[in-house]
Amino acid sequence: MDLPTERKPKLSERVASSIRQQVLKGEIQAGEKLPTESRISEFFGVSRTVVREAIATLAADGLVEPRQGAGVFVKDHPTIAFGAISLDASNKISHALNVIEVRMGLEIESAGLAALRRNSAQEAQIQEAFFEFDRLLERGESTGKSDFAFHRAIAAATNNPYYVEVLDALGLRAIPCDVSSPWGTESALSREYQKGLQREHLVILQAISGSDPEAARAAMRAHLTASQERYRARLSGQQAAWGAARRDA
Repeated sequence: MDLPTERKPKLSERVASSIRQQVLKGEIQAGEKLPTESRISEFFGVSRTVVREAIATLAADGLVEPRQGAGVFVKDHPTIAFGAISLDASNKISHALNVIEVRMGLEIESAGLAALRRNSAQEAQIQEAFFEFDRLLERGESTGKSDFAFHRAIAAATNNPYYVEVLDALGLRAIPCDVSSPWGTESALSREYQKGLQREHLVILQAISGSDPEAARAAMRAHLTASQERYRARLSGQQAAWGAARRDA
């Protein structure tokens, strides 16, 4: 039996991790502008596409902020430490379970509050993210950003900025159906898997649109619990594989 192999970090993840460590060590200060894309590319010996992916990861985690025509700046933001945990934990499924546990504590209540507090513009944002997920799925493209946008729009609809702030700290990498997630697998990226997620999203959306906070909480709880169970099954599978490999050794 083949031993389970560790997923090697992508070049973009290595670049993002290096920049993050420089920020955490104070080598790059909050509010400071990062070197240009070409300078970073030259320094790390990678393509500019890799650099853009690294910057996108850091931006999704709330560490940096691209400003049109001005460059990329380090944010003076309390989510830095949270983001560092997310990156340092790499692709351990146990960490994914920890992230979902935090999300359950956050998003179940945010769904209920969104059902009570959202305005028409906020409801439209939730719907837009939902339908964008559908469009991307039909085109066979990554749905991770639209998935995160859906959950973020719900957090925004609470009209409590701290819900958004904490969700931003977890970042896009918390969404397993995104190719940049360290916990994404072929099964998580499959069309059937994502169609199942969308069915769960629809129940959440309908409860919020129906101004039913209890139904919204229940739908979000069911959605995140299902994700939790899927990760636990993967973890059990890995542990069983390791146990069998040790017995065969």
